[in-house]
Amino acid sequence: MDLFEYNASHTDARSQPLAERVRPNTLKTFVGQTHILGKGKLIRTAIESDHIFSMILWGPPGCGKTTLARIIAKETRAHFVHFSAVLSGVKEIRSVIKIAKDQRSLYRQETILFVDEIHRFNKAQQDAFLHHVENGLITLIGATTENPSFEVIAPLLSRCRVVTMKILSDEDISLIIESALKDKDRGLGEDSWELDQDAIQYLVQISDGDARMALNNLELATRLKRMDPEDKKLTVEEIKTAIQGKALVYDKSGESHYNLISALHKSMRGSDPDAAIYWLGRMLASGEDPLYVARRMVRFAVEDIGNADPEALTMALNGMETYRFLGSPEGDLALAQTAVYLATAPKSNAIYTAYGKVQEIIKQTGSLETPLHIRNAPTKLMKTIGYGKGYKYAHDYHDAIVAQEYLPEKIRGQKFYHPVDRGYEKTIKKRLDQWHGKKNQLRRTADLGTEDQD
Repeated sequence: MDLFEYNASHTDARSQPLAERVRPNTLKTFVGQTHILGKGKLIRTAIESDHIFSMILWGPPGCGKTTLARIIAKETRAHFVHFSAVLSGVKEIRSVIKIAKDQRSLYRQETILFVDEIHRFNKAQQDAFLHHVENGLITLIGATTENPSFEVIAPLLSRCRVVTMKILSDEDISLIIESALKDKDRGLGEDSWELDQDAIQYLVQISDGDARMALNNLELATRLKRMDPEDKKLTVEEIKTAIQGKALVYDKSGESHYNLISALHKSMRGSDPDAAIYWLGRMLASGEDPLYVARRMVRFAVEDIGNADPEALTMALNGMETYRFLGSPEGDLALAQTAVYLATAPKSNAIYTAYGKVQEIIKQTGSLETPLHIRNAPTKLMKTIGYGKGYKYAHDYHDAIVAQEYLPEKIRGQKFYHPVDRGYEKTIKKRLDQWHGKKNQLRRTADLGTEDQD
């Protein structure tokens, strides 16, 4: 390489984004993920012994999935192919397979195929290299932010080990930022930037565990600051001005969507108003449709509260309608009020359980006939054949209580609804117990032929 080639390559490198320039290229410089990369841990052992297996690296953005794959490529003797699921299709997969066959036959070298964003591959694309993973022609390393259980076909998933990578800690992000500031070859060390601990901590806070985001924000702030070449100190306010707010990690159709709504639902079910309002705030701050959250709270009111507090459903519906009327941000408070009310309401899943039992017995028994005495009899023919015969009009009896069967004969006596001893359902339970006793008394009286119709 002559001087001009060196200068050109150096210029090209410096033009890359900071996050790309300072990407670690050895295990020694890799930050975080000690649960898989610590001494004696799974991936470190596989790399050091040069026995790489097919795996799916699953973790949040900016946790080091691509970086780890590149380190594996560098520190093993395998031929490495980087493949983008976004830009490639079945045709490109076939080309990679051919290369892998050539590498094995000509050079006795194994091939590692790294598929970035493997969740974007459809079933046909995943099927295209399934056989070659199975027979060992290629070692597959897939990277995804989405739950592989949902996004990777079962046959391929069974041939790979899912390696879970964690969100980077505040200490990890802080170390990455400080390293980039000191690195004179690839980072910002030549410019001697000064950031106090408050500024670094702010960058850590807004990165949300994403190293790429932290480095991108740092680079953006320094670029804006370069307009004043004499001042090398970055303050929190200058970083805030450069970044203009924080984008939370969220995917409305992905796993984080389901994780957050699950957290909200379980916090309300567990009667924790503080957690409920936090998870509600997280979802709204991340751009979730507020009406989706409102609908889920309506569902919660009937599933987890039911008749323990009949007002809960009214509250949930009112919260949804109030949001529709006000919109954001004013309507957000209505949703917050609803979440806190639902979290602090007495809980019962008796309705939910009862309806589940009803659905199950319907599957088992099919279309049981309606008892004749409670059938509608609008015509003379229907009355003649017994429709409505023997029906007892409840209001003609004392307390509107009558010993009469309403279920089909095959499931007569079946109990579906069992109210709990909490909230208003405690009152319902007491009432049902009284009615049950009264009806049993009336049946005994009827058996003796002295039915009381007062």
